[in-house]
Amino acid sequence: SHITKAVVASPKDPNQEQMILDAGQKKFGATQCPVCGMVYCHADPEDETAHSKFHKRLLEALKYPGWKNPRVVQEYPEDLGEVIMVMVDDPKHMRKKVDEVNQVMARELGFPENPNCFINRQQKVFLYVYEKEIAGCCVAEPIKEGYRILPGDMDTTESSGQRPWRSSDVPEPAYVGISRLWVASSRRKTGVATKLVDCVRQWFDYGTLTPHHRLAFSDPTPDGRKFAQKYMGSNTFLVYKYNSHL
Repeated sequence: SHITKAVVASPKDPNQEQMILDAGQKKFGATQCPVCGMVYCHADPEDETAHSKFHKRLLEALKYPGWKNPRVVQEYPEDLGEVIMVMVDDPKHMRKKVDEVNQVMARELGFPENPNCFINRQQKVFLYVYEKEIAGCCVAEPIKEGYRILPGDMDTTESSGQRPWRSSDVPEPAYVGISRLWVASSRRKTGVATKLVDCVRQWFDYGTLTPHHRLAFSDPTPDGRKFAQKYMGSNTFLVYKYNSHL
């Protein structure tokens, strides 16, 4: 192989030999695409092909084509972003794009994939659009109650890679549920998730600002837990039962 010949060519230089071996491992070992997040093997033609198809499909799903009369609920001139709200009765092309984004969210968050994002008529979807791309999405729905998650369990389960789901059995009033919250890897830690949830609180129930403590999160991932803690300003927050059909 090319690597073997290169190593033999300079047998007296162990440092160079190690560099070549390291380069070989990086070239032929598993790598993660910084854009689509897929882990694949350079040396495997099938992996390369699968990555190429997945990468293209992801970029297409997250491309914002520009809609006529979108429901823009908030603009952010400082970073050229805006949040668009989509509802179940909106035009078919809008709902189709939401369904495409929903497939991306399902894969990345580990939810069951469902071809339709809107399962009930009360759901509302908030899309964060940046430079003609959909950089974030939040699916919200009305709820009546939530349960406070137990902080001790969160710390132990997260260390084992499990999702924290033990909570108090005492219900507390909650008005809006965050069913799903996702941000593209390239736009994480830039405030997109905060802006999306801010818009949910302001626009989900038009004319009424939902208080922080009346918000609940469904089946949070470890990263989702960290965000919820930071957003709520508390180590504990409300969760509600995740519906596998959503």
